[in-house]
Amino acid sequence: MNKKLITIAIQTAIMGGALSLAPQVYAVDDKEIAKPALEATTDEQAKEPEIQEKITVTGSRLRRDSFSVATPLATLNNEAIEDTGLGSLAEILVEELPQIAEGSSNTNTQSNITATGLSTIDLRNLGTSRTLTLIDGRRVVSNSHSSNAVSLSTIPTGMVKRVEVITGGASAAYGSDAIAGVVNIITQQDKEGFSFKARGGESTEGGAKEFTLDLNYGTEFADSRGYVYFSSTYDKQYGLTYNDRPRAQQQESHSYDDVRMCNQMLTANEPKDGECIRDITQADWRSLSDSIPGGVFHEGKSSIGGFWYDGQTLRDDWVEEKYGIDTDQYVMLKVPDEGLNTAVKVDFELTDDISFYGQFQHSINKSFNNKSPEGEDESDLVITFDPATGEFGQVDMGRISRDNPYVPAEIAAGGGSTIKWDRQFAEVGQIYTDNTRTTIRSWAGLQGTVFDGDWDWDVSVGYGKFTQEQIRGNEIDVIKASYALDAEYADDGVTIQCADEAARAAGCLPMNLFGEGSITSEVADYIRVNPTIDTEVEQLSFVGYMAGDLFEMPAGPVASAFGFEYRKDSQEVVTGGGATEGGISFNYVPQYSGDMEVAEIFGEIAVPLLSDVTGAKSLTAELSARLADYSAEGVDLVSSYKTGVVWEILEGYAIRANWARAQRAPSIDNLLSPPAGDYDRFTDICYGTTATSTDKGHANCRKDAAIAEQIALDGEFDEPDNNYSPGVGNPDLFEETANTVTFGVSVAPSFIEGLRIAVDYYDIAIEDALSTYSNQNIMEYCYASDLEWDVRGGSNTFCNDLKRDEDGALIEIMQRDYNVDEISTSGVDLALEYVYEFEQLGRLSFKTDWTHVLDWTKTVQSPSGAVTENYEGYYDNDIYDTQGSASLTWSFEELRVRWSTRYKGPITVNQQAESDWQDAITENDKRCAAGPDGCIENPEELAFNELGSYTTHNLSISYTMDLPNDGDLRVFGGVNNIFDNQGDYSLDGRGHFYSGYGSSRGRFAFLGAEFRF
Repeated sequence: MNKKLITIAIQTAIMGGALSLAPQVYAVDDKEIAKPALEATTDEQAKEPEIQEKITVTGSRLRRDSFSVATPLATLNNEAIEDTGLGSLAEILVEELPQIAEGSSNTNTQSNITATGLSTIDLRNLGTSRTLTLIDGRRVVSNSHSSNAVSLSTIPTGMVKRVEVITGGASAAYGSDAIAGVVNIITQQDKEGFSFKARGGESTEGGAKEFTLDLNYGTEFADSRGYVYFSSTYDKQYGLTYNDRPRAQQQESHSYDDVRMCNQMLTANEPKDGECIRDITQADWRSLSDSIPGGVFHEGKSSIGGFWYDGQTLRDDWVEEKYGIDTDQYVMLKVPDEGLNTAVKVDFELTDDISFYGQFQHSINKSFNNKSPEGEDESDLVITFDPATGEFGQVDMGRISRDNPYVPAEIAAGGGSTIKWDRQFAEVGQIYTDNTRTTIRSWAGLQGTVFDGDWDWDVSVGYGKFTQEQIRGNEIDVIKASYALDAEYADDGVTIQCADEAARAAGCLPMNLFGEGSITSEVADYIRVNPTIDTEVEQLSFVGYMAGDLFEMPAGPVASAFGFEYRKDSQEVVTGGGATEGGISFNYVPQYSGDMEVAEIFGEIAVPLLSDVTGAKSLTAELSARLADYSAEGVDLVSSYKTGVVWEILEGYAIRANWARAQRAPSIDNLLSPPAGDYDRFTDICYGTTATSTDKGHANCRKDAAIAEQIALDGEFDEPDNNYSPGVGNPDLFEETANTVTFGVSVAPSFIEGLRIAVDYYDIAIEDALSTYSNQNIMEYCYASDLEWDVRGGSNTFCNDLKRDEDGALIEIMQRDYNVDEISTSGVDLALEYVYEFEQLGRLSFKTDWTHVLDWTKTVQSPSGAVTENYEGYYDNDIYDTQGSASLTWSFEELRVRWSTRYKGPITVNQQAESDWQDAITENDKRCAAGPDGCIENPEELAFNELGSYTTHNLSISYTMDLPNDGDLRVFGGVNNIFDNQGDYSLDGRGHFYSGYGSSRGRFAFLGAEFRF
């Protein structure tokens, strides 16, 4: 066989082991090497038994559908996207593909510092950082400084032709971050003409209104040598408020009483111990806050007793669950946002062998989230930072001297040298978060053929930049407020002034907290601060590769592709408006910057082993690898490789298997982020400690001097925590490693034309996984582990990450990034498609995708050794046992009708609540075994912790009519969640809805029209 020099050289390199193989924007087809392109074979071409044209698929040249590749793949085409009637691509993918979970969305990021308004997805529940989102097979700039996540709301919907989801072990082909898999957004390639589309929708219960405008234009030019496509989308989502849903207005504060062995709620009659739910009605449930506009002073234990202002009237009968405020009224169930996304792509044949391609995308997205006015109380400590010294401090404004001139005599006589207080700063105004995000993505390259068309090549450069400008309005400058609260009489004995002379010179005004409206507008202006956070993320990349047949084997040509990639990522976080120094009633966000460079070589080879022999219509092996050198000091050479096989036993019957080793390097944020403020929900392990209590950790809790003092005073430690849990990076992190195994079968029986079935098993095990210890674990490892308890600053490192104030209240848990140990998940996927052609009544298409999780575990190194916990089947980890979707579409001439359904299986809500209840049952059983004292014979089951299955049904109709001058008009509409399934009542969900169900929206109707010519 005559071989060209390049072929001989490459073959020798492979045989010698010097070639590292794995494609990014290419792959190998089992028929013929194809030119790199941005478009896939059409559905009609995929059905043809003999392929005459080259198959060109974005991100890979292997024939790519769920039924003919080594790695499991799920797809969603443009028609299915349109028929959902939704404007958010992320919401559509979560609705339609069960392998995908919700990442950041407008329903779950209301309290997040930087993620509000992002729209990201999460494969296999392994985290958004392990899901790589590509556009036309290319890595693009992230929309978050804390991960590689790409917000799908930054892509024009008219630009999307289809979405391919490759699950598990794709790092060898696509690079680090693809441990869970790849979401590949494939853009339009050959669509011509002008189209304008308008879509609107709203919940039938009111709220959740959406409106979208799409403008698209595609055409060939220069005698068909060039092609240009333009797309622009304006989308506005109006959000959903507390007032839109009666369920959101229901108060509740549930717990399980391990003495009465019943589910209880706090009530106005029993604001401390609560009442058994069986003895009350839902109207009795209470969950109120002491952060009221008039203020609460000298509040008693369990929020009972003390002075408070009923408007301007001073009272001394405070009971929080009677007179408090429902702060949920300020919560958005869905944050409103709007965006304008524009993109243009150009392909041009420069010569018969060389083509130019380029794409430019611009996106601007805005989200605005109104929140409750700021509230401060006696337990709040605010972090400060001195940029000059690098030292942290704290400010406590929750005490007022009883000599303060504004203090009423009754309150001053209430005891103590200082006055404890809680108050909402309604006069300053509602807090708001205003985010403006701008994204630029661009790339351009040349591609062509050499050596008489036997080899393809591609070189390209890409640049992307993301900026986020955030204003957090109507916060409190705690340092100024502290000066304003330290008031005294001036020398004239009448004028009230700030006691600190330097503060007075700087404009300090004394503040009166006592009574609604007592803070004047001038004082409100003095203490108000509007901190800003500006984030910038940049990415520069160079990619090049060649692809071609190496040599012939009896079963066909050995195809290959190999190349390189260089990428530089950088990011910077800049704060202002007081945020740099801290000392404001807002999470402390540090300023920092960093960058990372990576140089990679990669490649792939496909070896046809057998063809048209007994027992093997075809047998093909696929090998790929990628080596990446990161600039981070602690990261070794990141190597990922994969081997797979597709064995078609008979025509239409195939077995596929895949093994992959994938590695992921830590991000810039993982490595370099200084301590950044965050608030998580947790309960102090020492809460409820008495002199004789035997609960987990209480023996060591009593060793803490502040806690012991509170027990001596009150008999019980019940100081509330403030849920402050800042996160911090770790420069000692290194790469995590995942092993992925998939095995599946695909069936396309000839006796049922149009039917295809694929069943796949997957197993993903991640070693040295980047994660943090939970707040619960940190507390347990300090107080209830084999490690000896020690004071802060002592030998127990977990105790060092806990901070308490002088009263013993837990005011901080520091969460650090670690390579904790192992995350493992396995399950089974099912994909089925069936198309039936009627003779005269059109076509019927059925498609369904299901996934069943067998296990999802995390193993961490505890002081007692490795501890493995199973998270499968728990909603607080968003890991369902079974999920599925199905659709049935009837197409007849210009009419299309689609019915679809989504199913989520039963699930347990909270793993810790279940464990605590089981412990309570065990203790009750012990009491019953010992005698009747304290024994409850028929203890109640834990309420609200089990969800039944959740199913929704959707219907959409589309009809296209001809217009003069070669135009047409498509009108469409439909109803999602036809039967208004809102899911079971949630204790912890936003507005008592589970965000994973999207059920706060309820039944949703949409209508639209598209004009094309």
